[in-house]
Amino acid sequence: MSLRTFAHPGGGVYNATPDRVVFGPGSIAMLPDEVDRLGMTRPLVVTTPGRAEMGKRIVAALGDRCAGILPEAVSQVPIELARRGRERAAEMGADCLISVGGGAATGLCKGIAFESGLPIIAVPTTYSGSEMTAYCGMTIDGVKHMHESPAMLASVVIYDAELSRQLPVAVTAASAMNALAHCIDAAYLPSVSPLLLPAAIEGARVVAGALPSVLAAPDDLAARNDLLYGAYLGGAALTGGFALQHAVAHMLGGSFGVEHGLAHAAVLPYVTAHLVERAPVALGRVAQAMGTDDLPGLIWDVAVAAKLPVRLSDVGIRQEDLEVAIRIASAAESYDVNTSLDPSLSNPAPVTEAVVRSVLSAAAAGDRPGPSR
Repeated sequence: MSLRTFAHPGGGVYNATPDRVVFGPGSIAMLPDEVDRLGMTRPLVVTTPGRAEMGKRIVAALGDRCAGILPEAVSQVPIELARRGRERAAEMGADCLISVGGGAATGLCKGIAFESGLPIIAVPTTYSGSEMTAYCGMTIDGVKHMHESPAMLASVVIYDAELSRQLPVAVTAASAMNALAHCIDAAYLPSVSPLLLPAAIEGARVVAGALPSVLAAPDDLAARNDLLYGAYLGGAALTGGFALQHAVAHMLGGSFGVEHGLAHAAVLPYVTAHLVERAPVALGRVAQAMGTDDLPGLIWDVAVAAKLPVRLSDVGIRQEDLEVAIRIASAAESYDVNTSLDPSLSNPAPVTEAVVRSVLSAAAAGDRPGPSR
């Protein structure tokens, strides 16, 4: 008789999610109350240049107590930008941060909070899921390094699908693949709490089901709301750890400048093909939830249908770049950090040079994984 046993990391940032989540269309109206609830009086709104107008509307809603707006966030969180952001927040007398936008805005807030300790209220408008975690990948000297700290965990997350209705279709699709990647990369790791593992499985089902509806009718609020819910679940699951998918995708972003969602889309089918062989039970649960017996092939099909890249050349990675890419991704030891937290935690699909080479070679070819059709 086999008895169930498990251990997952305690303390720190693993399996830690924000204390408060407010979810539902129109919930942005609660932002001033949430600032008051935290006892803060000088929030700084952080956005990307593309979300500056939305940020300005939020600044106006907050009134005179708002410290201002910092519309400088960019993808991959360059360390220089995070340091400059900390200086600007101090100069403006900010006592909390409000991220408005996707992973770039959330990441810059995390970079500012990493040393300043300022609390974060996250208002995601994409499906990155970063708002749920206390991890942040910051790019230093052309390489994306993962940082983790309880200081980077949002105090409040406000999910309002109304804010995502105008998100371009191409950005929507790429961001949704980012959310799906979170579910896939977390589902098989023994560091994921049994309380959060169902979030990965349900998140994959919801994202895969909602994405086609959003692509068919981008203004459909119900579909947008479902997709945002799936991203929330994926972000929660990601708090339990990540490994191969993120080691490869973060390398493409930090070292080669590939947009984050596109990086995930370009390699997720091939990472999944590797994982289903190493962790068939865990990935089988995801496949069952998504209604398929060919998970890697289905993910490839979803990406193609969404007009997303499924080969490295589509995101500007040349054949001559592969050796450098393999070296950077396979050296990313932090992506297997969960295995070092407890001797009983063993990643069934560790990040090694041979594995990264196999995945990137498949991504370079771009062929549909799984059974031929």
